[in-house]
Amino acid sequence: MHHVEFNERAFRDALGLFATGIAIVAAEVDGVLVGTTVSSFNSVSLSPPLVLFSIARSAMSFSLWQKSAGFGVTLLGDDQSELSTRFAASGTDKWNDVQVRHGPKGLPLMRGGIASFECETYARYEGGDHEILVGRVVSFETAQRDPLLFYGGRYRRVQPDQPMVTPPEVNAWLHGW
Repeated sequence: MHHVEFNERAFRDALGLFATGIAIVAAEVDGVLVGTTVSSFNSVSLSPPLVLFSIARSAMSFSLWQKSAGFGVTLLGDDQSELSTRFAASGTDKWNDVQVRHGPKGLPLMRGGIASFECETYARYEGGDHEILVGRVVSFETAQRDPLLFYGGRYRRVQPDQPMVTPPEVNAWLHGW
């Protein structure tokens, strides 16, 4: 390890060393669909079932996100990098030619994901240049496919032919559950 001069770019690069999955969060507010790609999706609690993501205050749709009563989260599969890129861009017609599906609770979700969660907005927190939205999961679905990953500023794939051994004593507690 070596000390790095603290600036925004170096900090962002250091954060990029944490490999994450990629999700698209979507909501419908005042009849308008909003959606964005995030790598900030996280579990918070099993009881109650809570998840979170953060949205940039500079996002064009930020004012709508502040009014959202609920949102859908779709975890993307490794064949959905184009969809991820589309929803990561600002100022474009993200929804053009995208077939939105609605989950059992009526919240917007993407087709083809590896998991989806419908959430009621539970809490909002100040997060510097972002706002942190916590959702209470009211419905979820899963599919057996490989995830789309993000690491070092690039999309990545799981290499299923190169598994790593996880010691039995680790169990699920490694993740705080």
